[in-house]
Amino acid sequence: MDLRGEISEFLRSRRSRITPESAGLSAGGNRRVPGLRREEVAVLAAISVDWYVRIERGNLSGVSDEVLHALADALQLDDAERQHLFDLARASAGPGRRGAAGSRFATTTTVSAGLIAMLESMTGMPAWVRNHRFEVLAANPLARALYSPLFGSEIAQGNNALFTFLDPLAREFFVDWERNADDIVAVLRGYAGAHPDDRELSTLIGQLATQSPEFSHRWAAHDVKHHRTGRKLLHHPIVGDLELGFEALTVPADASLHVFVYHPLDASSREALQLLASWDATERAEGDERAEDSERAGDADGAEVSPPAR
Repeated sequence: MDLRGEISEFLRSRRSRITPESAGLSAGGNRRVPGLRREEVAVLAAISVDWYVRIERGNLSGVSDEVLHALADALQLDDAERQHLFDLARASAGPGRRGAAGSRFATTTTVSAGLIAMLESMTGMPAWVRNHRFEVLAANPLARALYSPLFGSEIAQGNNALFTFLDPLAREFFVDWERNADDIVAVLRGYAGAHPDDRELSTLIGQLATQSPEFSHRWAAHDVKHHRTGRKLLHHPIVGDLELGFEALTVPADASLHVFVYHPLDASSREALQLLASWDATERAEGDERAEDSERAGDADGAEVSPPAR
């Protein structure tokens, strides 16, 4: 990640969206560009203009938490944007000051047996675990049935970001594809700030930016958000349309992992989810029977045949 460029573009994008009136300032004078001037941000943050210009050029090294909070207030940042600003400042401090891990979180690709058992105990609700790279690391049977287009995608390989932007089936599966795409990019932006040294994450973002114009133009907006709760409109190939709510829970032992639990928001979605659970249980039972039959057939083929008695 080009850290200086990221800092500069993020601050410019946040500054450009604020009108002088919304900041309690006079809008007098000709304005060639939208938003606040640098001088106005400096006044609102109670710092010198030269200092703010230096910061907006991408230099957050040595900036105190007090000044960061003042900038966040001046730019009217929400919680996710404020956290992103602090993450960028932490990355600017260098590895020696931000810790050996180089990020706020570990970069996990495995899930504990206890967490898997918890997922499997949620028989009536789809639930899965994913990391900050949008890699689904574990899922209960109902989640696999619900997101069967994702898990069956050779392009995605279990990565929801790759599925959304690179697999054409995603536009059929996500009824609200545009909003889903916006959310993924904004969440990835936050993760990139929290994991500045994660090469796999940088590779993922680079792949999406080069292969998907839809991703790259969203990435240029520098929007950031948290993905803690929301709504999904899905079109499932077996049971049709579903309107589901979701809650995202951070795993206490590893803050880079999130458990997503889905629940129906209306009666028709509840019925569709129940139908999907029944269909999936039948499919898995029949699959087990076929596997057992195949195993028995293999055992029979491998058995020694005694010669006939004379």
